[in-house]
Order: sequence, then structure tokens, then C-alpha cells
Amino acid sequence: MDIDAISGAATVALASAILFLLVAKSFSALSRNVGTTPNFADSIMHEAAQRFRDELERLSRSQAIYLSSALVFLVLFGTAYILQARDLFVGYPSWQLWLQVAFLSLATGLVAWRLGCTILARRQVKFVRDANVAIGHQLQQISTGANRVFHDIRTSAGVVDHVLVGQTGIYAVNVVARRGTRDGTAVLSGHELSFSNSDNAIPVVDITASTARLEKEICQLLGHKIRVRSVIAVPGWDIGEQASERHLLVNERTIAMLRGWKDQSDYLMNEDVALLQKNLTVRCRRR
Repeated sequence: MDIDAISGAATVALASAILFLLVAKSFSALSRNVGTTPNFADSIMHEAAQRFRDELERLSRSQAIYLSSALVFLVLFGTAYILQARDLFVGYPSWQLWLQVAFLSLATGLVAWRLGCTILARRQVKFVRDANVAIGHQLQQISTGANRVFHDIRTSAGVVDHVLVGQTGIYAVNVVARRGTRDGTAVLSGHELSFSNSDNAIPVVDITASTARLEKEICQLLGHKIRVRSVIAVPGWDIGEQASERHLLVNERTIAMLRGWKDQSDYLMNEDVALLQKNLTVRCRRR
């Protein structure tokens, strides 16, 4: 093994790749923070799974930067090795060259680890985005008349994925995205959501908290008590038993059931519907 040539070529390639990575990351951060206000901002609102779309776009850029840096490293390493970059370390003792190789290997491993984490995170965000889009599109299909759907409603207790507002009531729809097997079943019992392929139940405390906070904010806006019904959507899963009266468990095929889950005491006046929809429209505008 020609340790001089490998050390020299790896040093040139890694230094150039790191420089490329830093420049690309800086440019990406600059492009995200400069001129991000959309055109016609007053008329553009959040789409279904907007925050996951944004996160997926960020991860896609990061993945592309890491892959481009890896390509830069490989090309420059091969070029430097062919062009005899060993001259950079002529006269150095072998132990120093091996130490240099170890450092370069560690740096390369770190970048590879970051790339792997980015790929896995992007894969998961893409799955969650698709699950939210599926539910959002189904809500659009069942919202007729004065009903309107809003997406990514932020509260002090968390984000509500979708909110359906109409004369027959208000529904906070939160999506739990989990990969499953064919014919898998989701079961809601009390404050826990369990799946047939796992012994680990998922608590729905955060969903309860964000829905309760949204209800409080709406009551303050309208000036009287009104109930916000909580719907939990689990796309891709069959719905089993649900022993909780505080939530309705649905999937993308049965979400229309929420139209039958209503009570006359939850009905809204036309003025309340208009005021609430106007408020949510402002909150959901792209910034």
C-alpha cells in the first residue's frame, strides 16, 4: 500500500469536499432565510402536511449536499492519486501518515453517518407527509357547503394537523402515522393507541392537550363555550375497538364517519362560523 499517495490524495480530496460542504450548507441556509416570503402571501395558506413538506424539502437539500460532497471527494481523491499527490507528505514518518489516514477515515465516517441519518429522517418525514396529505385530501372531499378545512393550526400546546369548521361543529383531526403490515389493526383504549404489530402503545396525551388548547382559544374568540371534537386518524390501518368517548378513531377510508359524530349543542351560528374561519385563515397564511 502506497501510504504516501493515499495520504496526499485523501487530504486534498477531503479538504476540498469539506470546503464544498461548508459553502453549500451556507448557501442553503442563506437561501432559506432570504426572500422566503411567498408572492401573494395574503392569499396563500398552509396545505395539508405543510410543516412536513417544508421539513422534507430541507432534508432533501441536505441529502443532496452530502451526496454531492461525497462525489466531490471521490473524484478529487482519484484525480489527486493519479497526479501523484504523495509529494505533500514526502519525508514524513510512517506513523504520522497512518495517523493522518486514521483522522481522514474518522472524518469520512462522520460525514457518512450524517448522510445516513439524513436519509433515514427524510424517509420517515416523507411517510408522515404522505399520511397527512391523504387525510387532508379526504377531509377536502367531505367538506361541503359552509364547511372548511384548515391545516397545521399552531397552539401553545402543539400543532393540530387539520381542523374542520362548519355549522355542525368543529373537529380537530390529528394524524398518527405508523408503518404497518397488511390487515393491521389500530385500537384506541382510554388515553392509549395500540397497534396489532406492536406491544408498545402510543399515548394520545399530546393530542388531547393540543385539542383542549385549541378549544380554549376558540371559546375565547367566540365568547362562549363550544366543544372541539377530537378525531385521531391512522392511515393504512384497520380500525378495531375504541373504548374512548373523547376521541373518534378513523383511517383514510372511514374518515367520513366524523360527519355523523355530532350533537345539536355543538352547532354554530353563521356569524360564529364566519368569525372562526376568518381567524383561522389569518393563522394559516404562509409567512
